[in-house]
Amino acid sequence: MRRALEFLFTRLLRSRLGIALGIGILVVGAVGTARLVSGPGDPTSGLSNRPSQPITTVDPAAGDDGVVGSTTPPTPSTRPGTPTPEQIADRFTATWLSGRGDSADEWHAALRPLSTPELTEKLAGADPSGVPAERTTGEASLRLRTGTFVEVLVPLDTGRLRLELVAPDGKWLVDAVDWERA
Repeated sequence: MRRALEFLFTRLLRSRLGIALGIGILVVGAVGTARLVSGPGDPTSGLSNRPSQPITTVDPAAGDDGVVGSTTPPTPSTRPGTPTPEQIADRFTATWLSGRGDSADEWHAALRPLSTPELTEKLAGADPSGVPAERTTGEASLRLRTGTFVEVLVPLDTGRLRLELVAPDGKWLVDAVDWERA
């Protein structure tokens, strides 16, 4: 018996296997003690309890809030006496394309009244000679997104110009310019 205890304390408990075995015995003892102390559990509590009705996060009486169900397209709101989004897009496109002979400062000055301050800042380093098209090849198409946001696609000789127009106060301005090569 003495030899068995000596083996247990000198070799087995000092090895990794002995330490792992000791930790396992402590964990099983703690869990077992906790179950004995807590008593029998309620079988209806916890994750096994299912609701009697479906859980909803939307008021069913509030109506349809999806885009698919919308039947009336939004109409762009324009302040009286100001140009429509189509007119602003046409003016911007004409100015954007006609800048090849102008200096960069003149070109930027012509685009400034048609652009938001953010776009004017982004175009500050742009060179009009870098415009990749020379003329329009068709009518611009308008995509109404909201009453104050419109996307305009303008077909050009070497691709398509995409303009995003915003009108937070009823005055339409170009907010983004994107070029798509044909």
